[in-house]
Amino acid sequence: MTTRIAVIGATGYTALELLKILARHPDAEVIIATSRLEDKLSIQDVHPALTNSFDIPLTQLDVETIGSEVDFVFSCLPHAASANTVRDLMRGGVKVVDFSADYRLNDVAVYEKWYGVEHPDRERLGSVPYGLPELFRDDIRDANLVANPGCYPTSAILALTPLLQEKLISHRDIIVNSMSGVSGAGRNTNAAFQYCMANESVKAYGVGTHRHAPEISQYCTSAAGEICEVLFTPHLVPMHRGIFTTCYVRPSEGVSASDAMSALRDAYREEQFVRVVNHPVETKNVANTNYCDLAVFENGDRLVVVSAIDNLIKGAAGAAVQNFNLMCGYEEATALL
Repeated sequence: MTTRIAVIGATGYTALELLKILARHPDAEVIIATSRLEDKLSIQDVHPALTNSFDIPLTQLDVETIGSEVDFVFSCLPHAASANTVRDLMRGGVKVVDFSADYRLNDVAVYEKWYGVEHPDRERLGSVPYGLPELFRDDIRDANLVANPGCYPTSAILALTPLLQEKLISHRDIIVNSMSGVSGAGRNTNAAFQYCMANESVKAYGVGTHRHAPEISQYCTSAAGEICEVLFTPHLVPMHRGIFTTCYVRPSEGVSASDAMSALRDAYREEQFVRVVNHPVETKNVANTNYCDLAVFENGDRLVVVSAIDNLIKGAAGAAVQNFNLMCGYEEATALL
C-alpha cells in the first residue's frame, strides 16, 4: 500500500525536514511539491540535500489537480493562506496535516485576536484534532484533517499535561520560558534572524504577544479542567536548531520532584518518542531526532520542569509524519527511528 502525497509550500526548512523523512518512508510517494517560486525549478534546486532522493518539479499550487492526484497533503503554508487551501482540499476527500496555526485554536475570536485576520474556515475550529499523538492518538487516527502543533507548545504541553491532569501542580502562576534556534523563524529575510545579528547574542522576543501563548494556555487548560494562567516568553539563541523549555510551576501540597518525575514516567511509559531522563536535558541529545526529553527539579517552593526537542522534527516535521502514519494506518514510528 502506497500513499500518494503532495507537499504544499515545499521550500522552507520544515518542508526540507519533512521530505528527508518521507524519502525513507517505505509507503510514502511524494508526487507533487508546490512553491510560489518561478517555474522550471526542481525540488533538488531548492534543497540540494534531497539530490537523488526526489526528482520532481516545483509547481504552482492547483487545488483541483492535487485533489485528483494524491491521497494525502502536508500543507506548509502560512496562517490564513493554509486554511483557504485546506478548506478546498477537504472537499476533494484528501487527508491533510496542516502545519499552520489555522486549526490549532478552538475559539474563532481568540484566533482572530492573535493572528489579526478573519478565519477563512471558521466552522471547523474546535473539531480538528490537535496533532500530539502522545495525547490525542485516537482522535488523530480517525481524522481527515489534523492540526500539527506549534514547536514551542509541543515542548511545554508534553512537559505539563500529565502533571496538570493528576493535579500535582497548580493551574495558576505557570511560567514557561523557551529558547529556540534561529531555524524556528523559517527562511526569514528579517535581519534579526540572520547569522550576524543572532550570533553571540540571546534575546527575548514577542514578549506578551507571541502567538503560541494562547495555544499553550488552551491545552494546559484542557488538561487541568480549569483555566490555566500561563506566562510564556520565547528567546532566540545562536544555534541552528532545537528548543529548550523551562516551566516554573507550584506543586500541590506534599508533591516532590520525584513524584512529578514518576507521574511523567507513568504517563509516557509506552511512548516511543518521549523520554523522562535522569541525565541533564540538553538540545544536543535530541537534535535531528523526533524525541522529547523531560526532567523535573525542585527549586524552593517551585518545581522546575524542563524539556528539549528539535524544533524542526518533533516540533514540526516528525510530529507530522507521526500523524500521517496514524491517519493512514501505518506503524506510528515508521521512518522516524
